Formats: sequence, structure tokens, C-alpha cells
Amino acid sequence: MSKVYFYYSAMNAGKSTVLLQSSYNYHERGMRTLLFTPAIDTRVGPGKVKSRIGLEAEALALQADEDVFAHVKAAHAAQPVACVLVDEAQFLTRKQVEQLTEIADQLRIPVLCYGLRTDFQAQLFPGSAALLALADNLIELKTICHCGRKATMNLRVGPDGRGVKEGAQVEIGGNDRYVAMCRRHYKEALA
Repeated sequence: MSKVYFYYSAMNAGKSTVLLQSSYNYHERGMRTLLFTPAIDTRVGPGKVKSRIGLEAEALALQADEDVFAHVKAAHAAQPVACVLVDEAQFLTRKQVEQLTEIADQLRIPVLCYGLRTDFQAQLFPGSAALLALADNLIELKTICHCGRKATMNLRVGPDGRGVKEGAQVEIGGNDRYVAMCRRHYKEALA
């Protein structure tokens, strides 16, 4: 039976790097993968997965109303797909996560999703909440706070470098806007 996997972490844990390595492993064995990323994430251009260490690959940019199951079913009918990989999975809709479960259950293709668990206010993203509820396997990727402890929180910082407490849940950014921290230092940064 194929499964849905959710690899989650705070910022800067190497999620995109692990996704690209997984895809490479399939390709190295002559198997086809399909890569997806939500269209809302435009940091490196539409339809790209890129890691901070420089690895990158083309991906299909998904709009929130797109049916990922239909994309994969059509692609699989044309040429077998061995694995589906999704970057920035926190931005998926619940419906899209449900479609990913159908890819695993009906098409029998494993689905590997990578994303943040929570936002800058320690609230679950819709895609992450759905994956935490529906994925077969949950795998935490670890990164560290500046103190050396495991980072589990994502601090949003303003132009002045200070922690931000309020704002829209989704504000696309990288190291310029977010810092991974342990819970203690996250709380101190917002005090």
C-alpha cells in the first residue's frame, strides 16, 4: 500500500533539500517523479523547488482551486509516475490534501509532502493541519535555534529585526523575514 508522508519542521531545516534528494533517488533508478509547489510561493519563480544550498528542480505550480489528483492521474496514464513530491505543503487546501490521499489510495503512488507545521503565531496552517490529520507517516525534520536547542517555532521579524506578533498568516519570505527558534527564545522575542 502506498502512503502519504508529511515531513514537517520549522524554517531552515532543509525540507526542500530532502525533497530534491528523494526525487533524485527515484530518477537515479530510472523512475519518474512529479514535483508540485503551491503557486502562492513565488520566492524563486513559479513552478520551482529550490533549496538554500543551491539545488533546484522544475515543479508544477498549483493554484488553490486545482485538482492535484486529476493532474497526477493524467500524467500517470501517459507515463508511469513512481512518486509525487510536494514542497511548501502548508499552503495546500484541505481538499488538495484529501486529493493526495486519493493518489496514494487509488493510484497507489507514494506521496511525500514537505512543509511548515505552524505559522509565526504558532497556529497550524490549513495544509499542515490536514496533513497532520490524514498522512500515514509524520516525520519531523530538525533544525536548531541560535542557542543550540531544537527549533520548533517560526518568528516573523519586521524591518527593524524585532519579532512581529500580528499580521496575515501567509506572508511569503525567507531568512529576511523568518527565524527558526526554540519556544523559549520565540517567547522572549515577542515579549
